[in-house]
Amino acid sequence: MKKYMFILIILNFILTGCWDKRELNELAITLALGIDKVEGEDEYEVTAQVVVPSAVSMKDGTGGATVTLFTENGETVYEALRRMTKVSPRKIYPGHLQMLIIGEELAKEGIGESLDLLARDWELRPDFYVVVAKDVTAREILNVTTDLESIPASKMFAGLKVSEKAWAGTTGVTLDELIVNLISDGKEAVLTGIQLTGNKQIGSTQQNIESISKPAQIQYDNLAVFKEDRLMGWLTEQDSRGYSGITNSVKSTVTSISCPNEGKSTIEVTNFHSKVEGNIVHGKPEVNIHTKAEGKVGEVRCKIDLKNPEAIQELEKNYEKEATRIINETIDVLQEEYQSDIFGFGEAIHRANPEEWNKIKENWDEEFSDLTVNVKVDMKIRLTGTVNSSFLEKLKE
Repeated sequence: MKKYMFILIILNFILTGCWDKRELNELAITLALGIDKVEGEDEYEVTAQVVVPSAVSMKDGTGGATVTLFTENGETVYEALRRMTKVSPRKIYPGHLQMLIIGEELAKEGIGESLDLLARDWELRPDFYVVVAKDVTAREILNVTTDLESIPASKMFAGLKVSEKAWAGTTGVTLDELIVNLISDGKEAVLTGIQLTGNKQIGSTQQNIESISKPAQIQYDNLAVFKEDRLMGWLTEQDSRGYSGITNSVKSTVTSISCPNEGKSTIEVTNFHSKVEGNIVHGKPEVNIHTKAEGKVGEVRCKIDLKNPEAIQELEKNYEKEATRIINETIDVLQEEYQSDIFGFGEAIHRANPEEWNKIKENWDEEFSDLTVNVKVDMKIRLTGTVNSSFLEKLKE
């Protein structure tokens, strides 16, 4: 008996519970944060989108707004978050953060310092997405009500996931991935842009989700190009798709191509793989991009016999030409306009020849601008749909 009592006494000292436990009714669960630069001041404006527990509860739902916003300024992000306790009855808790939105003006000045707290905070899981607000502030984005998903942060998170899988012009970048790209030798960062379209004033009201046609909507735009930690500019939709193709980020997408004679057809890409290889040729860096794609005919707006193997081969060649054109034009834009290696070509050179890379890495911006890039695309069309020719042919007869 004494033996068991001794064990219980020891366990009483060891099993003291969670030293850092938090009660849910003491926390303001924050699913989205926005960080803006205060105009004319050396301060940050931080906005927290916080869940309203009673509004999202099935049992006690009040029918009111599912989230509320708290906004405060501070010389650091940490200070602004702590200042929110002046207006919030609960402590801001970002442990379930889904979205971090960075204002465009802050991105132009540099995002490194504003990310420091988020990178070192033990409460944060670094699997949330980071995006840049385009032409608006992060606060304005977070102030828009949404439908389908009652919590705006959840809609933004799910929307970026879906867009990344179905359309090659956006890419989901987590905090971990962003920091790796910011400090990497031979690769710069990119982030997806997010916009607010329509009426900003109505966008923050219940009226916005009661209309079939939304007065205001938030939508993902094209990719933001960074150099070190500063926003340099924005890619077009085509260049954003080209970036995804080069970096092997295409999960699925559709591409419109010319038919062998006249008219258009659309190819749905179902499998896509790009390989980037670096090399040193005659003392100069060089990169080869080899892309293999598979797809199916998604739409036909021309006269073509899909039972004919030669017709399928023509479609494959036309896709290869179009994809090669998009990739080459994207590379030209980054070399000539931004001098920013967002593709990781420098990393490819480093992997291939570390010794030569060490000689050129300090001048990689200049080397990148003059870099020779060879592009090869192979496409195989596996399926043509349930019909072998378009019914439009009959309509035109």
